[in-house]
Amino acid sequence: MDKRATRRRTALAGLAAAALVAGAFAATASAGTGAGDATASAGTGTSAGAGAMGPPHLPKGTAFYVDPNGGAARQAAVWRQEGRTADADLMDAMASHAQAIWFTTAGADQVRDGVRRVVQAAKAQDRVPVLVAYFVPYRDCSQWSAGGARSEQEYKEWIDAFAQGIGDEKAVVVVEPDGLALLTSEPWCTIGPDEELVPQRYREINHAVDALKRGKHTRVYLDAGHSAWQALNDYDAGYGEPRQQSGIVNRLLKGGVTRADGFALNTSNYRTTEDLVRYGTRVSKCIHLRTARGATSCPSDAELDALPVHKPGMTHFVLDTSRNGRGHYTPGPGETDWCNPPGRGLGARPTADTGIPLVDAFLWIKRPGESDGECQGGPAAGRWWPEQALELAKLASPPLR
Repeated sequence: MDKRATRRRTALAGLAAAALVAGAFAATASAGTGAGDATASAGTGTSAGAGAMGPPHLPKGTAFYVDPNGGAARQAAVWRQEGRTADADLMDAMASHAQAIWFTTAGADQVRDGVRRVVQAAKAQDRVPVLVAYFVPYRDCSQWSAGGARSEQEYKEWIDAFAQGIGDEKAVVVVEPDGLALLTSEPWCTIGPDEELVPQRYREINHAVDALKRGKHTRVYLDAGHSAWQALNDYDAGYGEPRQQSGIVNRLLKGGVTRADGFALNTSNYRTTEDLVRYGTRVSKCIHLRTARGATSCPSDAELDALPVHKPGMTHFVLDTSRNGRGHYTPGPGETDWCNPPGRGLGARPTADTGIPLVDAFLWIKRPGESDGECQGGPAAGRWWPEQALELAKLASPPLR
């Protein structure tokens, strides 16, 4: 299977679906505490401290920072001046909801100062900023979102500065979209040599976790792709070299998830919340079995689904619901389901009160209205695209207003 068909970060089936999923999982939730992590993070040689996994997780009452100068706010002003009142109202409604702030470019001093400005602005609102660190070397396998640091050392200095910008203030950080789900070992990725670059990637993600968790109030979530991408267990890709690939659980363990606050799913993608909760819960349960019970692999989906949820002892996760209100797209010839698919809508509004035991928050990690890349009529990745923003707002589920 060509993973390019489903990979990317471009992704809530609505609050009703979320409520159904919440009820299903709540029915099996247990208040018992899990055992401390008994093993080191696989392949890293770093001890997996149990303290990082315990409560408190992201408090339910957390209010997230709203950037007053985002693309939607600026577009609303333009359209209102042009007399497009209804469209401007939709943009204002979109702009009123918290969206993540991405940091993607070089310069340790610049990222430190930029992060600090956002953190201080959020503090002035008595809110918590959602930040995205996106500068790992060879990011996106040098495709639409190519770039990142030129070396491991440059990345470490950059992420250290990022962490310094937060200090001991409150922040939620999503670490490196695609950083674990898309390694250079993917058979179609021509960057190498894998025997050097894959261990380097794990070192970089581990360093990011440790640097960020030095902050007293920093919540750290490792990006883990989405529900239609990586299998839980290691697998044979069925083509290319190397054919044998690590499943997402091993990737997360090697990336240091047991020292983070959890993982993030669906960044910039469109998968439904129901699918994501099911997948994320299975991932969390398998991590628990691997670290607390000594399992060497994940059992079947049916066995995982039957395992009770231990909220304090299992790895939590967050979901990007910015663009999944209509679910994922079924592509036609020459199309993709991840790059600017048409007919999509905003999903559930950002909140830390999800009603789902292991889901710490619904977040708008991808900033709605920013292109996925130069595909299906879109501008370069990350550029503001008014037409897409308006479509997302009009097709929002639940409706914006």
